[in-house]
Amino acid sequence: MAGMTLLPALSGRYQDRADAVVVNGEAMSYERLAASAGALAARIAGAPAVAVTARPALSTVVAVVGGLLAGVPVVPVPADAGPLERDHLLADSGAVPLADADLGAAGGRTLTVAGSASVAGRGDAGWAEPPGDAPALILYTSGTTGPPKGVVLSRDAIAADLDALAEAWAWTAGDTLVHGLPLYHVHGLVLGVLGALRTGSRLVHTGRPTPAGYAAADGSLYFGVPTVWSRVARDPVAARALRDARLLVSGSAALPAPVFQTLHALTGHRPVERYGMTETLITISARAGGPAIPGAVGTVLPGLSARVLGESGAPAPADGEAIGELQVRGPTLFSGYRNLPDVTAASFTVDGWFRTGDVATVDPAGVHRIVGRSSTDLIKSGGYRIGAGEVENALLTHPAVREAAVIGVPHADLGEEIVAYVVARGVSGSELIDFVADRLSAHKRPRTVHLVESLPRNAMGKVQKKRLLLGD
Repeated sequence: MAGMTLLPALSGRYQDRADAVVVNGEAMSYERLAASAGALAARIAGAPAVAVTARPALSTVVAVVGGLLAGVPVVPVPADAGPLERDHLLADSGAVPLADADLGAAGGRTLTVAGSASVAGRGDAGWAEPPGDAPALILYTSGTTGPPKGVVLSRDAIAADLDALAEAWAWTAGDTLVHGLPLYHVHGLVLGVLGALRTGSRLVHTGRPTPAGYAAADGSLYFGVPTVWSRVARDPVAARALRDARLLVSGSAALPAPVFQTLHALTGHRPVERYGMTETLITISARAGGPAIPGAVGTVLPGLSARVLGESGAPAPADGEAIGELQVRGPTLFSGYRNLPDVTAASFTVDGWFRTGDVATVDPAGVHRIVGRSSTDLIKSGGYRIGAGEVENALLTHPAVREAAVIGVPHADLGEEIVAYVVARGVSGSELIDFVADRLSAHKRPRTVHLVESLPRNAMGKVQKKRLLLGD
């Protein structure tokens, strides 16, 4: 059946068990998943695309796998998406919404996902494997302007990335992968579900990424975002329960150095950080058994290339200090933005490198640090180019600081001034300014510090700096 090559766990290659896939307490074997997804695949074959409401449930896994088995592109839709977002995703992708979802109210033809316990037989239609460049997923990602863009990911891109990560993280069928991340992003869906089905590792999705859920899962490989790991670090009992794990992986945003250090002290593990985008999948990562450095995302994965270009367009010095735009190329890159050929073309350089829009440094050993987005995290102040991430990390080393976000705000004399938004208790803004000035170059200190109760974040825990710039 189409998809068995992409997801070999469903082909009988790996040892099966009744709880090979567990989502929010509900378990399923690989064989049963193949049967349920195969029955769905037989019903949706020939659809232009299918939209799946991405809830933390086995039905979501069945629906996504069913689309992949049928060779039908899958469009994951956040369960809490509003009507405008849902309508845009459906109209732009041309996807048929699967029933058992709020999408049914959006109109048009719907198809019903069979309950996981009610489907008998493998539903194997013996279809030919689609070409490797055929679209597998269409993931929608928001930019700075306009509605979300549909990122088309091919079967080959997904396979190449998962194989590279399996090598980097020594990820095998002997692992139990644990996470509780949303199933409509690369991290939770591609790595966190398809990765398990490609490597044959057991999957435990905890429903929600709580410290207690992670502690009870008895995994060897854990995925989380900084918000999740910060909560685990604040729960010593849960954190110590992870000491028997093999690897902790953090991504989607920079892991604050104090959280890294606390996790190391409590779990005995130095978390592995990695870097990627929806458009590129994961391209850079620290390695299992290799050095894990706080704030560093490691080296380029096998088969991929990366470069950091300065303002002049020439490569930035690989000294760990010079910053520039990170550009990448390789087999994991997306096929293009759906219905946006001009935007797709503008995202690449004339020599074929994808412009990530992220600012990075690289040291002589090839280890990368992500400073932030060029649109919000590269601050040009008084003739200096300053990475917001460096200032944020300095603030986070203060014992009173829980969270920090740094932005550049227009300034008549400096061009931009550094402004920090900080969640802290028992410390003043002026004390924090002096604290940073004592640890970094004076020109990197914040000129203004706003003490706030919380920072605006999205579902993956990333600070929404655009809202800070708008004063939200």
